[in-house]
Amino acid sequence: MIQALAFYLFATIVIASGVMTIASRNPVHSVLWLILAFFNAAGLMLILGAEFIAMLLVIVYVGAVAVLFLFVVMMLDVDFAQLRAGFAKYLPFGTLLALVLLAEIVFAIAAWNAGGIAVGARAAPVDPNVPNIQALGTVLYTRYLYIFEAAGLVLLVAMIGAIVLTHRKRSDLRPQNVSLQNQRRPKDAVRVVTDQPVGEGVRL
Repeated sequence: MIQALAFYLFATIVIASGVMTIASRNPVHSVLWLILAFFNAAGLMLILGAEFIAMLLVIVYVGAVAVLFLFVVMMLDVDFAQLRAGFAKYLPFGTLLALVLLAEIVFAIAAWNAGGIAVGARAAPVDPNVPNIQALGTVLYTRYLYIFEAAGLVLLVAMIGAIVLTHRKRSDLRPQNVSLQNQRRPKDAVRVVTDQPVGEGVRL
């Protein structure tokens, strides 16, 4: 009984938050509604017993993606009126894309109602007494170890590339010389003025 009540509560809040995310005129409010939807979706995953997915929703989507969206929206001076000016121009393309996504959803529901996909002989049965995180970690670090390491290597290369592109040499910026900064002494950087008249500025 408690699980059913919790399910309906979380599901109702998720649907309402999703609607408010789209309907809100203020982009900051849209991101906040999106964060609320993620939290309640994590609650639904906990009810289903998928605690790993719930943890990913909270840590990755709420802690990184949604907060990044919020910071970008709040820090950038985006003219949203100008962005909405081309709505009528791209309406046919958006309608076509929406119809394609609707067809995919209908096809996925029909495939799901037709029955599950036959499991191959390579997939070993999972013990129902083993927690999801333990079962996922066992498969990830045994059968898919090399793929997991390759994914980590790709992310490492992407991070190094982003750092290199950000810290490229530019002619209009003054570079930082750490060795000269360390060699500088306080007596060369600070001048103590003791005989300064009152009401007059300091002459450098």
